[in-house]
Amino acid sequence: MTLFEEPAYNFSCLWALGGAGFSAAEVGEVLTAVNAVDKAGLSAQTYVRTFRELGDRLMGPPPGSEPDDETTRFRALRAAQYYAQALFFVLGSDDPGSEEDLYRAGRGAWDRFCDLSDPAPVKADVPYGAVPLPVWFFRPDPSETRRPTVILTNGSDGQNVDMWTYGVAAALDRGWNALVYDGPGQGQVLFVDRVVFTPAWERVVGPLVDWLSDRPDVDVSRIGLTGLSMAGNLAPRAAAFEDRIAALVAMPGCVEPWLGFPAEVREILTTSKAETNGIWNEEVVPGLSPAEAATMKKRFEPFSVPAMLAARRGSVFTDFYTPATRIRALRITDLVPHIRMPTLVLDYEGEQFYPGQAQQMFDALTAPKDYVKLTAAEGAQLHCSPMAPQLHCEVVFDWLQEILG
Repeated sequence: MTLFEEPAYNFSCLWALGGAGFSAAEVGEVLTAVNAVDKAGLSAQTYVRTFRELGDRLMGPPPGSEPDDETTRFRALRAAQYYAQALFFVLGSDDPGSEEDLYRAGRGAWDRFCDLSDPAPVKADVPYGAVPLPVWFFRPDPSETRRPTVILTNGSDGQNVDMWTYGVAAALDRGWNALVYDGPGQGQVLFVDRVVFTPAWERVVGPLVDWLSDRPDVDVSRIGLTGLSMAGNLAPRAAAFEDRIAALVAMPGCVEPWLGFPAEVREILTTSKAETNGIWNEEVVPGLSPAEAATMKKRFEPFSVPAMLAARRGSVFTDFYTPATRIRALRITDLVPHIRMPTLVLDYEGEQFYPGQAQQMFDALTAPKDYVKLTAAEGAQLHCSPMAPQLHCEVVFDWLQEILG
């Protein structure tokens, strides 16, 4: 389906459309925004402005009567989606310095949605180094009944609203608990606290499992872990070290995120920091188009605070070597055989970021394993099945039900 000819904007809008299946978007709102962007001329500026204004509008009341809590709640969820749309492209706009404010707007919408939920998720800060991890613990009711619990791990540029679409709603519908969190390189921990990704994701998941284990409503023998997008690398890495996880889902399987960058980008990295940064600053940066520069800013900011701050000033980062080395360190090829719990590896027809890596992960697994490839015939093609999150959740949670019961 083509809404925009430019692939990044098209994929992002398909993602928003898919959220409608879980009340995290409205088809008419998204398509009207697309038409507005088309009329104004597609650019980062028109896209950001259109979706931010849509988010702002949704944080207010609808036409007519005074809204009740349920109306306010789901308008806030849709607003969180639209703010996330704007946030993704803001570094390429004429106001990149508004990135943190735009993140906070989306976070405010998410928190309003959560606060009006019944029961509201338990909010907490889980200890992690010098900066705690914010968590939202969703449960179907406030009783102390022990239930299966799924830890939902986001990718390198997702927001909390995506975890509602790709797991929270499905878990609650089945009477399960779901834990949403911001890890290093994600959400509040990145945009506000300025902590970037770590390859040692087991040090992130371990404290989360500790926190869950202290709760009377969690069956500690039935904790599942999912990883969406680049977290199809992070979650398996953690699972290789964390034996309290009873089931693992990689969506998709990703053994080496660095390979998700074009070859011409990967070739910049050498064994010498000085040589690498010389190539980057003297040979590559001068030739980047504005769109290419915006893409590099966005993809590197979760791995480098200086890169993020430079992008907010409208500049391209000068140290390529450090974040590139961090991304390359995410390779888990040697760790996959050490995963011991049952594992589901998802793959997608037309996977545009990590092609072939899901099959590679599946082949390397020595634990009980299953592989499912979602296809265009089902409307579930492309990275993470943006147009089919309902089908996606059916596949994932039916499998988890078999394992966790």
